[in-house]
Amino acid sequence: MELADVMAELEKLGNATTKKTWLRHGATEPLFGVKIGDMKVLLKKLKGRQDLALQLYATGNLDAMYLAGLLADGAQMSKKELESWAKAARWQMIAEYTVPWVTSEHADARAIALKWMDSKQEHIACAGWNTYSGFVSMRPDGELDLAEVEALLQRVLSEIGEAKNRVKYCMNGFVMAVGAAVKPLLAKAKATAKKLGKVEVDVGDTDCKVPLALEMLEKIEKMGKVGNKRKTMKC
Repeated sequence: MELADVMAELEKLGNATTKKTWLRHGATEPLFGVKIGDMKVLLKKLKGRQDLALQLYATGNLDAMYLAGLLADGAQMSKKELESWAKAARWQMIAEYTVPWVTSEHADARAIALKWMDSKQEHIACAGWNTYSGFVSMRPDGELDLAEVEALLQRVLSEIGEAKNRVKYCMNGFVMAVGAAVKPLLAKAKATAKKLGKVEVDVGDTDCKVPLALEMLEKIEKMGKVGNKRKTMKC
């Protein structure tokens, strides 16, 4: 399948209800409103098509951009391509999931994440925090700079009060990611989560809720899953 074929298939899979939901969650045109489950069926026909992933993202169609993130191998992408993806991520689903998913697979994921976290642009800062979350969730603890990760937990406490809306959400997620995936820092992450308490984020006209980090970490601890690493962040 080539780009035109995939776009035609996405348009066919789109439905008004899903599109309405995405728009309510902050999406903007162009998009078709394709369910993620339907997208994954299409994905099976496209595996290994790195060229197509780049073409899909470049269309600016949100369904195509999300599919591109599922299809792309971030390890094969250049820093320039990742930067381009981050800049073009105009919707939170792309900025906070698609872009971090592929960037966390890159050899320089940590450095890219740290750079983006300092951005004044909300969507790029969000991509940075979530990329670092993916980085700690996928890499063995031995490859992590634990002192740096601990310092970032402290940074969350120091900066979350003045952080932009969606950045707060991603900072809260970072605390959960560290506690869940980095066993030596569980206690530190729980202490950070306790100090954070309930993080207030404006989720607009949706039923979305901001998870309580401490509650989530205690649940993961009870399940005996602390320290479990992931092969991919994509879902």
